Parts: sequence; C-alpha cells; structure tokens
Amino acid sequence: MKFEDLLRETGGFGRFQILILVILCLPRINLPMHFLLHNFIAATPSHHCAIPHQEAFVNLTMEEVLLISIPRESDGTFSSCEMFSQPQFHLLLNSSLQSENKSIIQRCQHGWVYDHSQLTSTISTQWDLVCEHRGLNQATATFFFIGVTMGAVVFGYLSDRFGRKTMLLLSLVCSVVFGMLSAASVSYSMLAVTRTLTGVALSGVSLIVLPLAMEWVDIEHRTFTGILSSIFWSVGNMLLAMVAYLVREWHWLLVAVTGPCLLSIVCLWWVPESARWLIAKGKMKQAHRHLLRCARMNRRKDFAVSPEALTRMVTDKKPGGSYFYISLFRTPVLRKISLCSGVVWFGVSFSYYGMSLNLTGFGLNIYLSQFVFGVIEIPAKMIMYVLVNRVGRRQSQAWTLILTGLCIGANVVIPKPFTSLRSVVAIMGKGFSEAAFTTVYLYTSELYPTILRQNGMGYTSFVARLGGALAPLVFLLDQVWRSLPEVTYCSVAVCSGAVAFLLPETLNVCLPEGIEDVE
Repeated sequence: MKFEDLLRETGGFGRFQILILVILCLPRINLPMHFLLHNFIAATPSHHCAIPHQEAFVNLTMEEVLLISIPRESDGTFSSCEMFSQPQFHLLLNSSLQSENKSIIQRCQHGWVYDHSQLTSTISTQWDLVCEHRGLNQATATFFFIGVTMGAVVFGYLSDRFGRKTMLLLSLVCSVVFGMLSAASVSYSMLAVTRTLTGVALSGVSLIVLPLAMEWVDIEHRTFTGILSSIFWSVGNMLLAMVAYLVREWHWLLVAVTGPCLLSIVCLWWVPESARWLIAKGKMKQAHRHLLRCARMNRRKDFAVSPEALTRMVTDKKPGGSYFYISLFRTPVLRKISLCSGVVWFGVSFSYYGMSLNLTGFGLNIYLSQFVFGVIEIPAKMIMYVLVNRVGRRQSQAWTLILTGLCIGANVVIPKPFTSLRSVVAIMGKGFSEAAFTTVYLYTSELYPTILRQNGMGYTSFVARLGGALAPLVFLLDQVWRSLPEVTYCSVAVCSGAVAFLLPETLNVCLPEGIEDVE
C-alpha cells in the first residue's frame, strides 16, 4: 500500500488539508516581506554633496546654490558624488559653460544631502552607503542571502532528521528574535550580522512550508497546493509594498514585517507532523494518530488501518536510517536529478532576484513598482496551474526560464526612449520569472523521495540562494558596461532553462517514497 492509497481512505483532500494550507499560508505570505525588504530599507533616494557654508549664499535660490557648487552629469542632472572645490559663480551667467578643468572637481567632503520626500530613513541615508560605499549597500542583500544559503543546508538536513514541524517552529522563533535585533541595529556591522542570521532562520520557513503541505495532499491536488502556496508569496509581495508605503522609517519597517511571525508560531499548534516522514522514520504510532485525526476531520469514519499495517509502507530497506546530502549523488538517476535541478534552481533564483531587486529602473515609484510586480505574478501562476497539468512540469520549467532570459535580453537592445515598450517587456519577464519559480518548487518536491525530500530541497535551496546572493552584486557590473548586468541575467536564465529539459517528467506520478522508486 502506498501513502496515496492511505490518503484516499482518509478522505483525500478535505477539511484537514484545507486547515493545514490556511495555517501554512501565513508564514508563506511573510517570506517575501523579508526576502525583498532590501528594496526599501536599502533604497537610495536622490542625493548630492553637502555644501559647506551654505548660509553665505542667502541671496541665491537652492537651484543656483547647486549650480555653482555641484557639477552636472552628461544628462544634465547634478552629480551625486562630486562637488566643486570652490564656488563657480560664472555659471550663474551661463549655466551651459561647464568647466573643462577636472582639477576643481572633487569627491564629496562634507557628507551628503538626501531627498526625504519618499523615504524618511533608510540604511543608505543613516550610514551614507552611497558613491564609493555603494557596494556596502548592495552587500546587505548579499549577507541576507548568504544566511539563507547556510540555513538551507542546516534546516534541509535537520528537518529530515528531526521532523518538519519541529524545525519549522524553531526557524519561526529564530526569525522573530533576529528580525527584532536587526530593527535595533545601531551600526552597519550589527545589521549585517543580524540580517545574515535572519536569513538563516527564514531559510527554514522557506524550505519546510511547501513540502509539509505537499506531503499531506493527494496526487490530484498537488499542483493546486503548489500554485496556491506560490500565490500567497505574491500576496506577500503586494503587502510589502503597502506596509513599506505606510512605514517609511527602516527600523520600524523591520518590526512591521517581523511581527507576523508571532502569529504563525501560535497557529502552528494546529499543524500536524508529516505522516509520510513519520512512516519513513518508522514512527508508526504517531503517524497513525495523525491519520486518524485526518480521517475524523474529513468525516471518514470507516478508516481502519492499524499501526502494524503502516509498517509495510516503509519501502526503503533501512527504515528510520539517517541520510545526508551525499546520498543525493550516490545513485545514477538521483545524481543526474540533483545536478540538473541545482543548475535550474540557480538560474531561477538568479534571474528572479535580478529583476525583483531592481525597482528603480521600472519607470514608476518603488512602491507602485513593487505592487505591480506582485500583481503580475498572480495571473502568471494561474496560467501555470493549467500548463503544468497540460504540457507537464519539465516543459513548463524549461520554457518559462528561457522566456525570462529572452525578455531580459530584449530590454538590452530596446532603446531607452521606448519606456512604455521596455516596461511591458519587463512586466512580461517578471511574470515568466515568477512562473519559473512557481514551477520549480512544485517540480523539485516531486523529484526527490520522501526519505531524502528535505535534503533535496535543502541542497537545491542552497544553490538557489547562492544565485540570490550574487544577484544584487551583479548590479555593480554596470560600472564596467552599462548593460552587463542584464546580459548576465539573460545568459544564466536561458542556459539553466535548457538544462531543465534533462530532468524527468513527474506529471501524474506517485511521490517516490524510497531511493529505489527514483532509480
């Protein structure tokens, strides 16, 4: 007897499964509010060098003070990082006469003045992470994703060893602790450390929520569960835009997005441990208790499977044995799956965060851009609900990634003045990118056997977070060539999409329980 047969006897997809999905949607909504928080806490408003002795220019307007103190860029805007060593009063007579003498231009000597009309306070304005310190600003996102990368390794192994629910509770508690410490940061170093630790903790939430839900639903509703869980991510995207719009001070914004973790901790009381995992570990009595509860909630009073009968469901020869990440590469088919899925996850995450963390070039203000990016994800996921069941997981995964790359590449060649066309292509690319992310979560959870599923998700999440950690740093390549970041994102997305064709199809296939099911 397979576990899917047991689920049918307990009611298949009923009130029990709906309760689990509703509760697990809470941490799922909260995840993007942290993962994309960099867009707001590290946003850099327009700025220019602070002008010394500005009170001496009482007879001049602010525009005239800037004219004699700050050189202009080639596009006519005032420089953000340079100033004149002495006031250039002759520019008041003819502002078009920009001096050719570079010796009178110097870096900012007295700090910066920021435009606070949209953002009251960010880490950029608090610690002057601009100009030559711009890399430190981008690095805050990288530190967070490095934490997520480390957490993927830790929680992937621990949740297979000690259970999904236990590790989910631990990761939520740690998320609250480190999230609040981040909000209380008094220095850049403290923020970097606490955001890294927050990333470690939230990695457990990201890693466990979907597999825990998937392991309680039948084959017919696996796609629905994966898509629904992904839609909650998009809801979190939109909520982040609204919360950030209302809370413009970065310390309190961190508090606002961390607080909901407390509600998730309370609600987790009603979520059972995965019966699949309990059976795979030989804990038949606990699995039987949860299955009875499932049958009662689904109004299936005829459920009469004994704990002894569950013993026959352990398909691996070593029930309750310990597995580590090396097990993903010991057998030929599993090795191929692991290598290819790692490449796909890297490409999905790298291109997704490359687009999601670049709101300023979208032509709208950052709040509206964030909201629009969240909205466009929902129809993309609705379409994927149909596609993954019609054309299969493999084709859907490959083509969404390839089309993401082509949209990013298209914006490299479309001239800058065509802002409307560039915006449409960017929105399409964001939709394809989210469709790829939606598919990869569902697809990967179906590729690995139960005894190694969390190890597999941990490994792929580790690789994905490497992509997420590198994505914000790639923006700095625009100093080499303005289009180099987009070309990089495009190339990686297209290549990883091609690799997806090498993975096996999992449409309408039972979830594998043991390694021999995969082989």
